[in-house]
Amino acid sequence: MILENMVFKYIEQDEMIRIIYIDANKNFFAYVKLNIGVCMPKLDSINKIEQELESCVLVKVRDPYLKSIDENSLKDMEKEKRDKNWDIVNSYWETRKEEILDKKNRNIIFNEISQRFEMPSITIKRLFSRFWQRGMSKNALISDYSNSGGKGKDKNLSENKVGRPKRADCNGEIIKGVNITEDVKTHFQIVINKYYREKKMSLSETYALMLRDFYSDSYREDNETKHKVWDKSRIPTYNQLYYWFKKLEDPKKDIIFRHSSKEFELKHRPILSNSTIETNGPGTRFQIDATIADIHLVSSLNRNRIIGRPIIYAIIDVFSRLITGVYVGLEGPSWLGAMMALDNMIKNKVDFCKRYNIDITEEQWPSKHLPEIIIADRGEFEGYSVENLINNLNIKIENTSPYRGDLKGIVERNFRTINEKLKHKTPGAIQKEFRERGDRDYRLDATLTLYEFTAIIIKMVIYHNSKLVDKYPMEKEMITDGITPIPIQLWNWGIENKKGRLRVVEQERFRLNILPKGKASVSRAGIRFKNLYYGSQKAIEEQWFIKSKVRNIDVVYDPRNMNEIYIPYEDGVNYEKCYLLERSMQYKDCILEEIIFNEELLLELKEQEKNKQIQINIDLDKEIEEIVKKAEKEKKKSVDYGESKNKKLKGIKNNRAVEKAINRMAESFNLGEKNKEKATIIELPTNKEEYKTAEITGKSRLMEKLRQKRDESREK
Repeated sequence: MILENMVFKYIEQDEMIRIIYIDANKNFFAYVKLNIGVCMPKLDSINKIEQELESCVLVKVRDPYLKSIDENSLKDMEKEKRDKNWDIVNSYWETRKEEILDKKNRNIIFNEISQRFEMPSITIKRLFSRFWQRGMSKNALISDYSNSGGKGKDKNLSENKVGRPKRADCNGEIIKGVNITEDVKTHFQIVINKYYREKKMSLSETYALMLRDFYSDSYREDNETKHKVWDKSRIPTYNQLYYWFKKLEDPKKDIIFRHSSKEFELKHRPILSNSTIETNGPGTRFQIDATIADIHLVSSLNRNRIIGRPIIYAIIDVFSRLITGVYVGLEGPSWLGAMMALDNMIKNKVDFCKRYNIDITEEQWPSKHLPEIIIADRGEFEGYSVENLINNLNIKIENTSPYRGDLKGIVERNFRTINEKLKHKTPGAIQKEFRERGDRDYRLDATLTLYEFTAIIIKMVIYHNSKLVDKYPMEKEMITDGITPIPIQLWNWGIENKKGRLRVVEQERFRLNILPKGKASVSRAGIRFKNLYYGSQKAIEEQWFIKSKVRNIDVVYDPRNMNEIYIPYEDGVNYEKCYLLERSMQYKDCILEEIIFNEELLLELKEQEKNKQIQINIDLDKEIEEIVKKAEKEKKKSVDYGESKNKKLKGIKNNRAVEKAINRMAESFNLGEKNKEKATIIELPTNKEEYKTAEITGKSRLMEKLRQKRDESREK
């Protein structure tokens, strides 16, 4: 079936026609050809065109002139001319259609119109031809001014300068300039690539270097190569370079060359989709990411010790924007921090909040599930534990490219909100990136411990889960069901109405798959791990601490609770629990970050004391040397009776007895004695003979003196 204004195409002849009139009673139709400039209507039978359509000689095609034209985009002159032509064509086409279609009467009608409106007959033919060929509408008569001037096309160059005429310079001389030939375009392209893109110079610097390279004469002066730029009439202007730069500009290429492909992908790539489109319900995709909080914290052991900025991990469900897991710690962005957030992801949030004295209902934070896919950073989600997630728990991991935080835009925006809130509400928060001289150091204002800061983050998460989400792409069914874009409502609605991929898993089994592994050593002191000592029932029963067969064992541990570590069994299900020994009890209930911090602090304190210890040791050596020197001087003053070495050595026993007796007298306790007695002076022999006699009777004389002292003390 054919209708008026339909467009058909003859396949073999590559010719298009438009049906402009149909008379079913007389079995004929009128058509015009679209491939020629001015075309008058031709008549043919309906049966013939129907046969051509059945045999596929003629096929229906899209109207090439059918388009939407904004009335406001037309100039007043275009509207005026279109309306005038429409009055001419429409009045005669509606009233005298059959006469115009008749070849014999057509020229008579056109001449009549020509005389009435004082227009050439050929102009009337062109108007009707355009009217028929372009769809027989009012806008079909709009003039083709847009095709005038050869916009976007290169001009045919000659000896004369094309483009805007040049103005006269200050001397009144008119400088014509040069045409932009293919050679000049090549020069433009070379310097743009070499200087603007690769060396990241400005366009004005690029222009100056282009003149030096291609439009100057070089010469030697003072052993240096110099360049003299040609006359202005022989060089392209900066405006010409700028024009062709913009005309040939490739924004993507420029950004990649001048910055990097990462810069383009992060800040300049087209954004034609959103994350929610890629999901079909809660649990399809979770996004996980970490950020360094803009705040400094203090130690829970001593609030005067600043421990720096904490790391916040967050996991968000892409479909509902619900935060499904969170972790706050000091462990830098790594698998250890991500593991803690994953563990929190499957945890009952009511129990989790109770640890921080926060009471909530399960409806306030309902997530405790595994997703189908986790979107994360490559650096954090690589290694042994990730393989366990993929192979044992059937979770797909999608790693983003480095420095592409935009691929996890939902969680990134949440971090910005958190840091903005911290800046205005918490002491120790970073107020600005760089401090000026004289500004107070905000680190000194740090007040919150890790425990207290975690409680604040939990409060913010609960607020987020009940907060209206801006620019959420709502579905028609959501609006029909009265759902507002609030994460908890979207989560619950998605579970009821969408497929979703939520799964639950036993916490112990999950932990065995995500907890970090480590090597512990076994000795008589116990199982040593992270400088902490543990014991276990199995180790005692199998006498690990006595036998030397077991030296190293594999353990898994929870950095948030170092009171216990675990030795996994080969069956992959059971494990042996190890408890903290008495010698490490000072770290009971401490998290691994604080234990490591205190161990490092202890090492720093010891390091600081080393210099003092060295100085003390040096002073001691000096004092010993002084005493030795003094003793040597005194020995030289003593009388030497010329005894042989052998005789001196044989007298050691007697000498020792005498010295012992003297020490005993000096060290003896006289209870109740108020005044010290004067020391008794014993005269020593002065010559050799006297010395010999003293040697024989020395002991007996000493004993006699001691008896006298004893008797005197008794009488008193």
